Amino acid sequence: MSATDMQRLARAIDDLGFDGLLVPEHIVLPPDLADTMGAHWPDALTAMAFLAGATSRLTVISAIVILPLHHPLVAAKAIATLDVLSGGRVIVACGVGHSAEEYEALGVRFDQRGRMADEYLEAMSVLWTEDEPSFEGRFVRFADIRFEPKPHQRPHPPIWIGGNSHAALRRAARWQGWFPWQVTAAELPSLLAEVRKDPAFGDDGRPFDVMLSVSPVRVDPNDHRPLGSGSGAPLPTASAQGAVDAVGALADSGVTWTSVPPPGAPTRSLEEYLERLDWVAREVIVHFR
Repeated sequence: MSATDMQRLARAIDDLGFDGLLVPEHIVLPPDLADTMGAHWPDALTAMAFLAGATSRLTVISAIVILPLHHPLVAAKAIATLDVLSGGRVIVACGVGHSAEEYEALGVRFDQRGRMADEYLEAMSVLWTEDEPSFEGRFVRFADIRFEPKPHQRPHPPIWIGGNSHAALRRAARWQGWFPWQVTAAELPSLLAEVRKDPAFGDDGRPFDVMLSVSPVRVDPNDHRPLGSGSGAPLPTASAQGAVDAVGALADSGVTWTSVPPPGAPTRSLEEYLERLDWVAREVIVHFR
């Protein structure tokens, strides 16, 4: 897809009333994963800035940034800048990734990625919220610095944690949202209950988002070969009422953000895809406004 097509798609999504646009990321992939997942992956924050600049109200969402592969001061600067320039239209969904080869190529220890993610998030929060930020950790440390601009959103853009491991759930409880991975609607309630019972979740009434697609795709954990929707049942988007019912059921279970795949076979052109997005806007979104 050309840059012009990406702008056209983003503007159409904005005009049709969708709330957000997900932008994925990998920096490098080993050949076996690239054969399955494709080798063309944008830098998420760069693409998000491009798409935010092409729209007026759409929130851009990283889905997901592999946080330990980014230096936290550089990432915090890029995210804060994007949040300011977009007028606060940024959500950062981040995780720890799954490819040891990707970590090896960047010289980052795969076995330390969880600890690094926790520390990086804390350090970024300090940079975003303190006038004279300082931090002393195992993987990052800084003092006697100034950090501007601060994000437009206060205290900072929402942080969603991607994943389905117990470590990811514990991490999500400390932040503003959870982006489940390889989780079905039927599995969601028990896992979300685990997040909410974590002592770090608290009881302060703060917003907590959950992003789950109407038709989450399951993949083989080794090579990420698609395994389908996980249930073997027809997709709920086969009919407008089915899609509406599916979105309503997700909302009842605690989901606050979802995606509704347009019905039908894979599209062959941007025009066809835009027509199906228009169907989602007219037949589904209108019921939730």
